Amino acid sequence: MLAEPRTRDAAELHRQATICDLTLPWGPGYANQDRILQRFRASGIDFVSLTLGLDRMSLEQTIRHIAAERARFAGLAGDGYVMVETVDDILAAKRDGKLAVGFHFQGSNPLAGDPKMVALYYRLGIRHMLLAYNQRNMAADGCHEDSDCGLSRFGKTLVREMNRVGMIVDCTHTGYRSTMDLIELSADPVMFSHSNAHALVGHDRNIRDDQIRACAARGGLIGINGIGHFLSDEMQATPAAMFRHIDYMVQMVGWQHVCLGVDHVYYADQMAERRAANPDTFPRGYPTGSKPASYIQPEDVVQVTAAMLDHGYDEAAVRGILGQNFLDLARKVWKPVGIA
Repeated sequence: MLAEPRTRDAAELHRQATICDLTLPWGPGYANQDRILQRFRASGIDFVSLTLGLDRMSLEQTIRHIAAERARFAGLAGDGYVMVETVDDILAAKRDGKLAVGFHFQGSNPLAGDPKMVALYYRLGIRHMLLAYNQRNMAADGCHEDSDCGLSRFGKTLVREMNRVGMIVDCTHTGYRSTMDLIELSADPVMFSHSNAHALVGHDRNIRDDQIRACAARGGLIGINGIGHFLSDEMQATPAAMFRHIDYMVQMVGWQHVCLGVDHVYYADQMAERRAANPDTFPRGYPTGSKPASYIQPEDVVQVTAAMLDHGYDEAAVRGILGQNFLDLARKVWKPVGIA
């Protein structure tokens, strides 16, 4: 008898809260980009951060991609989209019924070895960056490397420059020792924008308890993703599985350190082809052709909200996890564009 009222409660809180998704892949040529953002808007999500740079992209490719996407969203401004520079932009978009769009990098190779590019990319809208995507690069080891060597001198220089300009340091996809170095070195809190609990699913992409605790101890955030092979041993993405990882983090470090980085893959066929073609980047624990990948959909996020309410989370905790925790971190770290 309580299911229907609870569903109504969840839908209303979902509508009222400012919901932030810290990771939506947005590389050049991804299929279905013309439709996916409409689904996010319809699902009540207020802010999405798009991946505009990747370790497999050169500096020139990245600059061209940013230029194209900034032009795209400038052209869509009258159709309900807002490019984000500040937290206030996100809140204003929420009030106006628009989708706020931010940018980030998954990997530091788009800097082409030049730390001065951090400030330029920040001016172009890049608000967080992880240093290495699965494999080793100039800055750090990735989470799938056999070695675990920590940050390079270049990586340490990048952290200091990111702190200077106000770009959030992201530890996702990065090797264990490198993440611990990042947490210790960064003057600002860091985040794992889309990482789940290794204790629940022993995948190399998931993070261990001491990483979670260290991040939270410095005021950082862990964003839970919606990818089946990181959510459950059965590789199935369900709202219940996503809530299980949220609750694991909450019980360990408190709801103030948890957020959402759904990482929805709307170009599933292309992603499957990329995994098959790049076994060094995706070496183990990934679905094969005989076991297709499973992803949380934008429309599923309201069920995650319902799961939190069903398990006794109060309104402040639910609002925090859905987006307020990220807004608080961004207010603390982001700096006015002109300061760099």
